[in-house]
Amino acid sequence: MVDALKKNGKLSRKGPIVLVIMDGVGFGKYNKGDAVASAQLDNLKDLMKTYPNTQLKAHGVAVGLPSDDDMGNSEVGHNAMGCGRVFAQGAKLVAASIDSKAMFEGTTWKKLTKNVVDKTSTLHFIGLLSDGNVHSHIDTLKAMILQAKADGVKKVRVHALLDGRDVGETSALTYFDPFEKFLEELSTADFDAKIASGGGRMQITMDRYNANWDMVRKGWATHVLGEGKQFASAHEAIVKLREETEAIDQDLPPFVIAKEGKPVGTIEDGDSVILFNFRGDRALEITKAFEAKKLTEFDRVRVPEVEYAGMMEYDGDLHVPAQYLVTPPKIDRTLTEYLCASNVKQFSISETQKFGHVTYFFNGNKSGYFNEKLEQYVEIPSDIVPFEQRPWMKCAEIADRVIEEVQAGKWDLIKLNFPNGDMVGHTGVFEAVVCSMEAMDLQIGRMRKVIEAAGGVMILTADHGNADDMYEHEKKSGDVKIKENGEPQAKTSHSLNPVPVIIDDPSYKGEYDKKLVEGLGISSIPATLINFLGFEAPEDYDKSIITLK
Repeated sequence: MVDALKKNGKLSRKGPIVLVIMDGVGFGKYNKGDAVASAQLDNLKDLMKTYPNTQLKAHGVAVGLPSDDDMGNSEVGHNAMGCGRVFAQGAKLVAASIDSKAMFEGTTWKKLTKNVVDKTSTLHFIGLLSDGNVHSHIDTLKAMILQAKADGVKKVRVHALLDGRDVGETSALTYFDPFEKFLEELSTADFDAKIASGGGRMQITMDRYNANWDMVRKGWATHVLGEGKQFASAHEAIVKLREETEAIDQDLPPFVIAKEGKPVGTIEDGDSVILFNFRGDRALEITKAFEAKKLTEFDRVRVPEVEYAGMMEYDGDLHVPAQYLVTPPKIDRTLTEYLCASNVKQFSISETQKFGHVTYFFNGNKSGYFNEKLEQYVEIPSDIVPFEQRPWMKCAEIADRVIEEVQAGKWDLIKLNFPNGDMVGHTGVFEAVVCSMEAMDLQIGRMRKVIEAAGGVMILTADHGNADDMYEHEKKSGDVKIKENGEPQAKTSHSLNPVPVIIDDPSYKGEYDKKLVEGLGISSIPATLINFLGFEAPEDYDKSIITLK
């Protein structure tokens, strides 16, 4: 429990404060490949010309990641925007746990490895095989396999998902080839380690927010049952499936590694399974498939009795999974909790793809309401189609509902997430991303009129960059990398670029300095919202973007 916030006595607005999170929209540093700059964004441009704005940091240490070489992501970005302080996040916690050996000295690791040693069974690892460091890191997996061998485990199988989203769109072989060699060199007469299955992360296993459980069903069939197209190696699978489908890594179909027609690594009774992804949103559904006694979402066919653990506790409120290797950050005293204690009415909305971000992650990895009488969460169901085919996504429906709520006059704070820049940005289809930006801009213009008419304030920002950097560039020259066919090499990962913050406040009467504080990160958003709601921010919150007079 937290105490109510103190009134600042300086700021008061007739209408609501509306936080617009333009997911994946940053300031690009290259002219070519910047879909934000290339789009016709009349409303955003006018807002930036008319009202105070600046840039915020949204990656690296500013959001709790190990270094400024680490791109931000929606999970840590919404954590920062919801708790007003910077907490050490998944990647940093996992790396520290491995460096200190705390992970391997923990009860869960010892339990899972002892299980397979005692039963001479198999230790399975499922997760994203790349160094994107958003959901996982390949070095973490290598460290765990080395430790498993040292602890006496005899057989390891890896169910490796292709990334192509947080790293280059067709970079899989730069990870899989050295990794297969690593396993081969590590294997001896007493230790057998192999890749057993795989597939693109947007095809199998890594669904989120219950958007498409068929992805999880296909992952279960691939990893657990060993059903699917068979290949002699992961290298062969990736090369042949690319030739057959022309798909980029994240969309590659599932595959099974087999020897003499038999899968090399189905998951059986007595085995141990570790999901080595540390980020929670795309880990919850496959975790449920392993842990639920009854599952209604799909027929698992066969449910092996295994010791299952996640890399982290993916949902601290529901305590999922039951076993995990690294304790997640304990995020307390969030913005939402403080506002509930101060009797502030709050409305949150997005479509399925980002609904959990504007609620669960924003609230410090907490499920459910702090106060049902003061809060309402609305989810607009996302389309289950490739995002480049409908790049406008559900931004119009989100804006429709926000306009309705503003006009109803019930809420003090409204927060929403437009997923377009992130979800369409990850497809690597430049024209679709431009379209997604223009669609979002139209909705911002619609909301602006209503919010201003209601005497409210619209604060626009983002959780990280993405749409602003859609081409791969040479590090030294900055030139666009060109593929063999002469087309630019698409970039599907987040950027390291800063993001905007714009204060649309037509009722301004000199209560704060119009020149916004510079050099801050997105963790300064909560203190800013608190100020506009008429309160003083907690002393240990990162400073507000506005300076009250």
